[in-house]
Amino acid sequence: MKAKGGLGKGLEALIPQITENEGDVVIQTVRVSELSPNPYQPRREFDSDRLQELVESIREHGVLQPIVVRKRAVGFGYEIIAGERRFRAAQQVGLHELPAVVRNFSDRDAMEIALIENLQREDLNAIEIAEAYVRIMEHFSLTQEEMAVRVGQSRSHVANLIRLLSLPASLQESVSRGTLSMGHARALLGVDQAELQIQLAKRIESEGLSVRDVEQIVQENRNVPRETNKTDKRKEEREKRPAVLQEYESLFRDCLGTAVRIQQGKRKGKIEIEYYTMDDLERILAIVHAEHR
Repeated sequence: MKAKGGLGKGLEALIPQITENEGDVVIQTVRVSELSPNPYQPRREFDSDRLQELVESIREHGVLQPIVVRKRAVGFGYEIIAGERRFRAAQQVGLHELPAVVRNFSDRDAMEIALIENLQREDLNAIEIAEAYVRIMEHFSLTQEEMAVRVGQSRSHVANLIRLLSLPASLQESVSRGTLSMGHARALLGVDQAELQIQLAKRIESEGLSVRDVEQIVQENRNVPRETNKTDKRKEEREKRPAVLQEYESLFRDCLGTAVRIQQGKRKGKIEIEYYTMDDLERILAIVHAEHR
């Protein structure tokens, strides 16, 4: 398997080339009933059409490439590290056994392999990738910078993906389904109220707004407030505030993936961090904890 560029170590580094002649690698037959999916599988949905194509291929040619598994830490059987699509297709075909490479993998490797395998096939949507990043970061106390190195991406790329998780659940679902593009979703992050994000998303669909259109709308009226006097007041407040505080707010937003406001008094101030669900709050706490280890 040839790894695509920009994916860190890639599968070849995590799973050395598998051949029957390798001294430390043995291909054996395992019963399908003994297999369970990778608990760290980042993909929530499997494309039914592509899975059916694999079913037909296996029905005609059999399973040509072994799956990769590890023994369960507790109980009997194996966890799938790479090859869950083949496992699912084999179940549909009615196979009782599969060729498999059994190796010892740490939880960290199991997580990374599942993520990288899907990234190399471009099977994951942006929300699934973001959730996988956060899961790995939380589990192993990684910073965004360390996560970026693991997957061969820039820190800003990782941060921008994670920021998508601050969108309302309905908009995250739209990104997952592909009805809301990554570009549109990122533009909506400039609006710091969930209700207004949803309203603007409806306009994107009904009016066919481009990403540039949305960016202009957000720029012209960042919060799309309902009352003009609120607009004037907030605009006046922004103009009075030091530019450095606005810059700090922007840095916080990029790091935490949510709206952040800094209020400065004569001698002290406060920082307000928005969250929309308890999961979102836990995500922010994990980022803060990881960045300061």
